[in-house]
Amino acid sequence: MVKQRFGQHFLIDQSVAAREVDYAHITKDDVVLEIGPGKGIITQLLAQKADHVIAIEIDRRLVEQLKTTLAANVTLISGDALTVDFKTLPQFSKIVSNLPFEISSPITFKFLASSFSVAILIFQKDFAQRLVASPGTKEYSRLTVGVSYKAGCRILENVPRSAFSPPPKIESSIVELIPYDTPAFVVENEQFFFKLTKQLFNHRRKKIHSTLKSLYGNIEQLPFLDQRVEELTPEQIGRLSDELYRLS
Repeated sequence: MVKQRFGQHFLIDQSVAAREVDYAHITKDDVVLEIGPGKGIITQLLAQKADHVIAIEIDRRLVEQLKTTLAANVTLISGDALTVDFKTLPQFSKIVSNLPFEISSPITFKFLASSFSVAILIFQKDFAQRLVASPGTKEYSRLTVGVSYKAGCRILENVPRSAFSPPPKIESSIVELIPYDTPAFVVENEQFFFKLTKQLFNHRRKKIHSTLKSLYGNIEQLPFLDQRVEELTPEQIGRLSDELYRLS
């Protein structure tokens, strides 16, 4: 018996697994990447529909079990998905995964740095709500801004705790992520934009003027100084980033 490790909650509901795979509209032309195959419930469905499946599993005990059950068109990689160089993998067209919850944010941004057409992902419900949040809500965050700059995102359905073993503390959600061909809006320097977004959300309840003055000095000509970052749209944060970048 494999104990839970690495924050994995194994999907055990076959109908949920089938719907997640169906959302990806996989054909025999697709190469699919799966992170955290666990006991293989999603992997087996993917293998039936795709040309090839690349599954990355960090738990070596699970890898040994999976080796005896997976189809011939599955490449099983034993390793940490956060450190595996995606550029060394066969070019994948889609991503389908029930993700270990504690890597949700870094693996999402790693996905968005690679090339694919669609990702269908299971996240904790609160994380999924942050992905699609609107300005002015408590869920709106640096994550929201960073992902919306790179991709379109929507929640497809919520998944009950009982669909997993062991059951997580809260519900989960199946999320669709479709990367844009080009970012949703143009910024002069992406690195500066992401840095500024982080700085502002670290002090989300402060007026932008208070946060930026302590970091950058003379900022009196900038827009939105009397507002809080949680009130700004991603595009407005991009505009603020551009104007501050020109001053720096």
